[in-house]
Amino acid sequence: MNWINSLSPVAQFVLFSALKIVVVFAVVMTCVAYAVLAERKISAFIQDRLGPNRVGPFGILQPLADGVKAFLKEDFTPGHVRKTYFWLAPMITMIPSLLVLAVIPFGSQLGGQKMVIADLNVGILYTFGIVSLGVYGIVLAGYASNSKFPFLGGIRSSAQMISYEIAMGMSVIPVFLIVGDLNLSQVIEHQAQHGWLVFYSPISFVIFLIAAFAETNRLPFDLPESEQELVAGYNTEYSSMKFALFFMGEYANMIAASAMMVTLFWGGWTLPFAGLDKPAGGSVVIGVIQIAIFLGKVGLFMGLFIWVRWMWPRFRYDQLMDLGWRRFLPLALANILVTAVWLWLRA
Repeated sequence: MNWINSLSPVAQFVLFSALKIVVVFAVVMTCVAYAVLAERKISAFIQDRLGPNRVGPFGILQPLADGVKAFLKEDFTPGHVRKTYFWLAPMITMIPSLLVLAVIPFGSQLGGQKMVIADLNVGILYTFGIVSLGVYGIVLAGYASNSKFPFLGGIRSSAQMISYEIAMGMSVIPVFLIVGDLNLSQVIEHQAQHGWLVFYSPISFVIFLIAAFAETNRLPFDLPESEQELVAGYNTEYSSMKFALFFMGEYANMIAASAMMVTLFWGGWTLPFAGLDKPAGGSVVIGVIQIAIFLGKVGLFMGLFIWVRWMWPRFRYDQLMDLGWRRFLPLALANILVTAVWLWLRA
């Protein structure tokens, strides 16, 4: 470790940031792969089937087989598509879902290093700015496919994300009124000292949770894909790894949304007992435990995303818009007002 200490502060910052990026990317991609396996197993359980059970013990190597299949399948580009945009769209969809994770504090400290890639003072503003870029990939896929079903899926996705991003953004305002800071690490530290924010603002959590389903195009809000009406929506003309990028982007978005809910409402890496609501300091063991707690909470929300898909029917499009504009928007505004008045009376 002496050679690390001999480096300049800037070089150490670059080195540890690069290491955190590599580790987070590896963990997220592994979680994406096994979230797909979990979805197939849970859906099989709900439908009284076995699910994948041939590749490896209990089918645990199925994600590896799926990845090899995606790489080896023919990467077919139809002749009628707008090729440049057609190739760009999957990447534009995948990249924002990973960039969001840069500001998520998945632990307090480990070996003297903060367990967050970029500890921004305006972390939540960064998050919503990046999340809003994801829709461009889907809209571009619908436009570039030069086909009616993907085009309809792209239009639906843009209207849906605009509708629910407003409610989602307004739902977190009470959180920052209570905390008084836009830094996500400070949000977690506030919860460590005063209790999880889901108990202070449950309406904010409910709005954020339901809006997260709409933002990630998951049932009951998967109108942009809607297989019974649009074949596969914006995915229709895609194959091989370009299709896999859309698929991975969806699950990476689910992980990012789950991580945001854990950070904003459920205490992040904290637990209100066993001394796990305090920074790890120099203890590597406590730091690892806190990271495991954070990932465990994220896993619970991923399970909820998967369970809802196989238990709820799809909304009609008019119901989707009605819920976003006529129900959630007024409720989010009222929630901000009530929280502000409550904080004013307490002051």
